[in-house]
Amino acid sequence: MLPLAGKKAVVIGGSRGVGRQMVEAAVRSGARVLAVARQERPLRLLAQEVVGTATLSLDATDEDAPSKVFHVLQPDILVLCGGALPPGAPLHEQNWDEFTVNWETDVKIAFHFCKLALSRPLPPGSSVVLISSGAGLAGSPISGGYAGAKRMQMFMANYSQKESDRLGLGLRFVALAPARIMPDTDLGKHAVASYSRCLGIPASEFIQGMTSPQTPCDVATAVIELVTNADRSKGNVFVVSGKGVESIS
Repeated sequence: MLPLAGKKAVVIGGSRGVGRQMVEAAVRSGARVLAVARQERPLRLLAQEVVGTATLSLDATDEDAPSKVFHVLQPDILVLCGGALPPGAPLHEQNWDEFTVNWETDVKIAFHFCKLALSRPLPPGSSVVLISSGAGLAGSPISGGYAGAKRMQMFMANYSQKESDRLGLGLRFVALAPARIMPDTDLGKHAVASYSRCLGIPASEFIQGMTSPQTPCDVATAVIELVTNADRSKGNVFVVSGKGVESIS
């Protein structure tokens, strides 16, 4: 039997990058999948290329976005991949709007969806996976508030889990942080270009210096593993690298 047979999965930010890989992995694993993103064109292309995928176009930062999504499909598995490109400049070259962009997108999306998952609530046994970043552990000096926003997502997974446990809801909240930049995603290309420019080196040289890189497919595989493997479900924060998945809390 396929690992997600009979499951309903919603992927926020599902039209590109890690989100797109997550949609494909969930469909292959037997789930009924709803991909949510802001732009309609990439969603139409996704629906054409990944047969059986339902799509919904909306701004996931809106306060009523979770209600609209759950009205279309109430998930057993909710994956939050949506977010903004961070600024790619030193702190003193940023303005406040640039510095806070990931708090106003990545964190805001996580806040609204975790809140409704707890207050609606989602069915017992459901899993909510927040795609964070290794920057939330190690920092990222030219990305403004990005690292702090990604660390906040880790805290939110922990806070939400404690509340689910307190209320006896039977939900599972985890944050999964890719350890390294993924150069084949839009976010990764942006990060590589920004860092190589700041360091004054070619992008190819920057990529060659990366250790244990993971791919979007690795991240999607890790999510499937976390929501189906009881042993992996221990803990709330995990890191995925080219070496696999590791629990850090």
